Amino acid sequence: MIEWSEEQQMVRAAVRDFIEKELVPHHRELEHGDLPPYDIIRKLVRTFGMDTMARERFERTIAREKALAAGERVDEPDERERDPQAAADAAAFQLIPIIELCRWSPGLVTAMGVSMGLTASAILSRGTIAQKERWALPLLTFEKVGAWAITEPGSGSDAFGSMRSTARRDGDEYVLNGSKTFITNGPYADTIVFICKLDEGNPPEERKILSFVLDKGMPGLEQSKPLKKMGLHSSPTGELFLTDVRVGRDRLIGETEDQEGGGRSAAKATFLQERSGVAAMALGIISQCLDLSVAYAKERVQFGKPIGEFQLIQEKLARMAVARLNVENLVFRVIEASATGRGFTLAEASAMKLYAARAAVEVAMEAVQLFGGNGYMSEFQVEQLARDAKVLQIYAGTDEIQITHIARDLLKD
Repeated sequence: MIEWSEEQQMVRAAVRDFIEKELVPHHRELEHGDLPPYDIIRKLVRTFGMDTMARERFERTIAREKALAAGERVDEPDERERDPQAAADAAAFQLIPIIELCRWSPGLVTAMGVSMGLTASAILSRGTIAQKERWALPLLTFEKVGAWAITEPGSGSDAFGSMRSTARRDGDEYVLNGSKTFITNGPYADTIVFICKLDEGNPPEERKILSFVLDKGMPGLEQSKPLKKMGLHSSPTGELFLTDVRVGRDRLIGETEDQEGGGRSAAKATFLQERSGVAAMALGIISQCLDLSVAYAKERVQFGKPIGEFQLIQEKLARMAVARLNVENLVFRVIEASATGRGFTLAEASAMKLYAARAAVEVAMEAVQLFGGNGYMSEFQVEQLARDAKVLQIYAGTDEIQITHIARDLLKD
């Protein structure tokens, strides 16, 4: 794939029209943290039928799983019957809203992606049929807001090694204790996937990783107010505090402590999904910064002529255009992978995230430089996009962690 199809461009135009009517009028409220993004996200999901499509896919999947559980014969999909174009279109139609929303409010994409993507996927990948029906479907349709809670105050890149949150058996129940921080949607989440270690009196480094599903308002569960942060203001981020929260086995994802690969592999799979999606977010930020910079270079006059006539400004614009082309090609790679049914390795996803995140930060900072003093003022959008871009190098694994994964893959025997 080397360019967007006519149908895909029509979808992009429709998304841009929605953004212009529904998001742009509330942009400053969103970016000052005064307006939670959830009503706008719900309207987007319903306007483009994302909830209907998600429900239909979910019902087909659950019907198949129930048939298998009942011992019925279920024909495996024939790879020869796979429609590559349909798969590519489906991937493109998922990525286009991400790209376009990130031109204005990358935080809104984060809030939506963590709920409909990470949290729902954590339940869908390991949960029982009952758990999927109870918690996953409302997340997929955005009827409920989800949060995926792994990071703790004393951890970060070493999420598992430094994890102190625990689950302790008490009869047929578990008692959960601990705290989480930097949790997207944490202040408003209806459904929370809480990742912790099973405390059997053994050393922390030997404990199993378990995941539980929690509901807002459970006794002992406290959700903080939104945290103040550098950027991504349209994505509420908070802390979670658990004090003797009692849960039954029905809230343990998979309803078993012994799963193939354990909770670590499930969490890592979630990270992989998040990393490969960063390219689309970066493309939106880069595209908006480039468009704003080109327009400003044409209209801003210094020394008697538009600054776009100066070679140093032209170099900045040219480098931005190259970055946009490269990151767009990474997005096309994601779409092609969907068409062929091929997933990404951890190293590949890490490489995509590393490059795309760095490119977004470099382009956004160059846009601020091009705008000069105006670029440092919140009145001009490049200031917001520069702050928002930085988090792409931090969440879902820092640049340093991505480099480690890539290098290990290169050096393995």
